[in-house]
Amino acid sequence: MKTFTLPERALPLDDSWEVIVAGGGPAGCTAAIAAARAGARTLLIEATGSLGGSGTSALVPAWCPFSDKQKIIYRGLAETVFTAAKAGIAHVAKSDLDWVPIDAERLKRVYDELVTEAGVTVLFQTFLSAVETDGDGSVATLVVSNKAGLTALRAKVYVDCTGDADLAAWAGAEFQKGDPDGDMQPATHCFLLTNVDEKAYRTGPRIFGGNPESPIHAILQSGRHPMIPDAHICNNLVGPGTVGFNAGHLWNVDNTDPASVSQALRNGRRMAAAYRDALAEFAPAAFGNAFLAATGSVVGIRETRRIVGEYLLTLDDYLARRSFDDEICRNAYFIDVHLTQQEARQSERIDVEKRVAHYRPGESHGIPYRCLTPRGLKNVLVAGRSISCERIVHGSIRVMPVCLAMGEAAGLAAAMAVQLAEGNVHRIDAGILRRRLRSAGAYLPETPAETAAGLAAVT
Repeated sequence: MKTFTLPERALPLDDSWEVIVAGGGPAGCTAAIAAARAGARTLLIEATGSLGGSGTSALVPAWCPFSDKQKIIYRGLAETVFTAAKAGIAHVAKSDLDWVPIDAERLKRVYDELVTEAGVTVLFQTFLSAVETDGDGSVATLVVSNKAGLTALRAKVYVDCTGDADLAAWAGAEFQKGDPDGDMQPATHCFLLTNVDEKAYRTGPRIFGGNPESPIHAILQSGRHPMIPDAHICNNLVGPGTVGFNAGHLWNVDNTDPASVSQALRNGRRMAAAYRDALAEFAPAAFGNAFLAATGSVVGIRETRRIVGEYLLTLDDYLARRSFDDEICRNAYFIDVHLTQQEARQSERIDVEKRVAHYRPGESHGIPYRCLTPRGLKNVLVAGRSISCERIVHGSIRVMPVCLAMGEAAGLAAAMAVQLAEGNVHRIDAGILRRRLRSAGAYLPETPAETAAGLAAVT
């Protein structure tokens, strides 16, 4: 590619911040709230026009489970967001914890209200455009672009919640991306169908790939809707006569490549229209008069970069239900790695939920603070699906409930690091961080070391 050198020029500089959070998805929102609640002057920058990421802009229609099949384990701010979001959905019971539908418009307002109450300043439609470092392991300045043009922003500590680890990667952090060949999980472009007959939808065959009676199998066998690629078709009633769909796969999408994402958006919109037509044909009682009301303003991305942090969370950690002295949350979601295009084309059905055995009720594993700290960067934390982990474990930690929990920990840690020399996030006292998270409502069972220390104190 040809290059162009920008002429030297001065940019407006806003250096009034102590913590800047890049990315307003679930992790970014809780990171910003936690940092501001801890007293840090906090700015949250978001590329779209709303907060919430996958649950709002991408129209993902349901929360992954908030429980370990016995109790809620994503607590603190995660539980606050979840409870407020589901409170306005009439057909959802207060006791429901798993696969709860999402009203995207309500969820946008929930995030707006929580960040505003915490004192966070938000800049919407603002893109992270460049990262400048001091050459000694610290991020010095961010360059962002919006309707004001280019602006320089400066803080003492930065939290990367971009989902793609843009800030960390552009600052020079080591990262991994996809499998060894660079292949990544497929994307999905979610959508909403309205004017659905609720009674027929509720009482008819469950529209799910795992149900042999689901109309999706007849749709695929007919060959009349070639835009529909496979049997992946998760869906939820999200409002009166309104069903949200997380359906179909878009392979070979790289969210760090603008051309790739642009093509995915075009294909996703065509795919959504094909689903509407196919369901109207093969499930007319429920969808005969359905109307395609919306597609996500962004594509639902499952995987891109993962930073290399001070600790790499492994499959062995997951299988051992391992606890860590510095864990900042627990996670119980199964290993959810979606089919490759080759696997989807096989005649024999592959059940992705059986790749790795699910946890039994009450089981979970810890996520260490060290997975949020990129090697080689002093004043940057990463939260969300880009933390340091093996690719297969990424299939578990990439979903919204655990991202909410990780974000809160990162935001509180960032506020703590503001008080340290160079804002060095690697020097945080994890024990103090855990105690502060617990006091804010986080689910953090006592570790063996804490138990031993407690016994020592007693004796």
